[in-house]
Amino acid sequence: MTEDQAVSSLTALAHAQRLRIFRALVVAGPGGLVPSVLAERLGVARNALSFHLKELARAGLVTVEQHGRNLIYRADFPRMNGLLGYLTEHCCQGSACEVDAAANACQTC
Repeated sequence: MTEDQAVSSLTALAHAQRLRIFRALVVAGPGGLVPSVLAERLGVARNALSFHLKELARAGLVTVEQHGRNLIYRADFPRMNGLLGYLTEHCCQGSACEVDAAANACQTC
C-alpha cells in the first residue's frame, strides 16, 4: 500500500457514519449486505448511506456487485489488511512483533 492509498483510506474512515458502515460490512463478512439492510441496521437514511458507500468505494475499502436488481456491498478485506499492514509495518522498529489480541497491543512495545 502506498502512502496516498493509506491517506485515502484513513480519510474515508475519519467520518463516524462511514466508520460504522465499514465496520458493519466487516462484521457481515464475505457475503456483504444490500443497502436496505445496512440502512435499517444502522438507522441511516438511504440517500446518506449511498453517499457514504460511494466514498468508501472510492477509497477502495468496499466493493460493490450487481446481483439481479440488488447491489451487494462488501468490505474489501485485502485493502483493509493492507492498511493495517501499512500502519504496523515498522512496529517495534522492525523487529518481530507479537500482538496480544486480548490487550489489543503489541507485547514488545
